[in-house]
Amino acid sequence: MDNIIVQKYGGTSVATPERIKNVAMRIINLKKEGKNIVVVVSAMGDTTDDLIELAHQITSNPPSRELDMLLATGEQVSIALLAMAIESMGQDVISLTASQVGIYTDNIHTRARIMDINTERILEELNKDRIVIVAGFQGINEFNDITTLGRGGSDTTAVALASVLNAEMCEILTDVDGVYTADPRIVFNSKKLDTITYEEMLELATLGAKVLHPRSVELAWQYDVPLMVRSSFNEGEGTIVTNMKLENDRVVSGVACDKNVAKASIYGVPSRAGVAYKIFSALADNGIDVDMIVQNMTRDGKTDISFTIAKENLNETSKVLKKVSEELESDGVTFESGLAKVSIVGAGMINHPGVAARMFEALYELGINIELITTSDIKVSCLVKEDRAEEAVRKLHDVFELENI
Repeated sequence: MDNIIVQKYGGTSVATPERIKNVAMRIINLKKEGKNIVVVVSAMGDTTDDLIELAHQITSNPPSRELDMLLATGEQVSIALLAMAIESMGQDVISLTASQVGIYTDNIHTRARIMDINTERILEELNKDRIVIVAGFQGINEFNDITTLGRGGSDTTAVALASVLNAEMCEILTDVDGVYTADPRIVFNSKKLDTITYEEMLELATLGAKVLHPRSVELAWQYDVPLMVRSSFNEGEGTIVTNMKLENDRVVSGVACDKNVAKASIYGVPSRAGVAYKIFSALADNGIDVDMIVQNMTRDGKTDISFTIAKENLNETSKVLKKVSEELESDGVTFESGLAKVSIVGAGMINHPGVAARMFEALYELGINIELITTSDIKVSCLVKEDRAEEAVRKLHDVFELENI
């Protein structure tokens, strides 16, 4: 089927009945242009946070399966209300949960990954000239249990649907006008980018930019899905995420800050082959993502390994790492919060030496100590104290003159 547009509306876009009606009108106007429309919707406003808080009022450690059962209700509310709004305006529409569509995931609750999507039901409804509203953020596993995709998972739902439906465009509509050189709430003179590469966007999303979910960018890059980030509150052009070639003078494209960071360290582990594998395979088996890995020099046949994780994985990481520590007979483990990861990202960095040195100099001028460093061809990340992170972001934005790119 041709002329398919997939749109995703975030929680702020559907936070109130009035906003839901505005979204409905926007969708209908696009339908009048002859497009076949599939819409992915998040839960209304702060619904997901409220549900998590409610769960923790029942128990301090809610079972992940039951948490998914609870959280998935938020999207079911929003898709039904949006469908009602569109129907009241005279347009044929249907809302579908992930189960009704056939969005299949792995078995990891609260942070599942999409494995397959059945397009039959969606195409059947589009052929009836209906607008199709799909619940984002959720799927079903091999046991027909509800799963959720983690924070920002509705972005991933939208891009995955755009890929399997061969959509001509996937639009992520949110409360910002596009992708900026830094969070506008931190850097007031940050600039909206007209275009950004998949690679840069993936790094920014992974490093704390809240505009897109990292998995959604990964899928868009993998399947070359045309992707646009734009505001749901105006008709302005947003930011196109693409495989484009960048201008040679654009060295750094953005600064990101991630405060959802904790550091874990395991001390005095035997310095022998297979030890790192044992540590990180145990974490991977428990679905724990790891970043910024640093291994110190060997002394007396032992070494120390430090790495960063998301704050919400701290308790689970502690259980896994303490068990591994006992098995390896290490000297112990420690954990530290109150940290943030500050990063610069730019596809042009690969051809411009000295970018990292400029970043380190800027942090030095502020008297900010760097606890960990990690780099790639297009990024440099530094772990710093959380209370200095926003100051660091503003300084780096100025040093690299990002307001002028």
